[in-house]
Amino acid sequence: MPTPEFLAIGSIIIDDIVYPDGRTSMGVLGGGGTHAAYGIAFAGEKPGLVGLVGAGLPRDIRARLEADFDTAGLVRTHHPQMRGWQIFEWNGVRNEIFRVEVIEPFMYGPAPDEIPASFTNPRGFTLLRGPQHVAAWRARFPDAALLWEPVRIFMLSADHEAFFEGITHADIVSPNLHEAQAMYGIEDEREIIRRMLADGVEVAVLRMGELGSLVARSGDGRAYYIPAVEVAEVVDQTGAGNTYCGGFLVGYCREGDVAEAGCYGAAAASFTLEHVGCARMPANLERDWDRRLEEARAGLRSVLL
Repeated sequence: MPTPEFLAIGSIIIDDIVYPDGRTSMGVLGGGGTHAAYGIAFAGEKPGLVGLVGAGLPRDIRARLEADFDTAGLVRTHHPQMRGWQIFEWNGVRNEIFRVEVIEPFMYGPAPDEIPASFTNPRGFTLLRGPQHVAAWRARFPDAALLWEPVRIFMLSADHEAFFEGITHADIVSPNLHEAQAMYGIEDEREIIRRMLADGVEVAVLRMGELGSLVARSGDGRAYYIPAVEVAEVVDQTGAGNTYCGGFLVGYCREGDVAEAGCYGAAAASFTLEHVGCARMPANLERDWDRRLEEARAGLRSVLL
């Protein structure tokens, strides 16, 4: 098998979703790593998925992962597969309650030296981890573009010193707006981007949900607003930011342009919005991808920093 050019490193979670009206969707494939991998796949690449899978992983989920991704990077553990209730309120608030006792290994494993030697020299990879893990993964793939998506719980800690340590090893850093506001204590998105670049971030990517994203590269002197691609109905926003990161990585590695990469990210995220959990690969992907990419390009605008 050829080595995948893009990797997604993060968690794989089985979600049991409860909606405000009492409806449920049980056994839904989720997890930040899985969503990021689908973002890479929507952009036309077959990614390698790196994560921990436990005992009791449903057969249909494993078959789906094997169909869409290179799963050589999945490391098995004897712990029960991470699974959680996702309880939604009418106002959109989501409460997560894990249904297993052991969680931490799934959130932070596997270690870089646990994945197969066949995963060598990728062009790029997304990493959903805390700052203490970034240096080790940078050392594992020193020549690949590293997009670091800091985990939410760390960003809300506002530990700027640790954040600064993480960004020194990454090429692209992508928090969401709420997380970045908590880290920097700043509300304005353009000022956050300025601060990220001043801290040494080479490519700053701020994900802002329905407001789209704001992206910038060090030394350019400008940033780009990328609109969210509209869909007929937003079914589930969960994981759209992770999916954006996978799409952005592919776009940046292909095009070398942050605005174009942002359009890739927006197009990828739109597929996730239309589905509960991780979106399946659509039959008409190429046609839909081109249309959504053009919609994002049509709406982007630049601003001076």
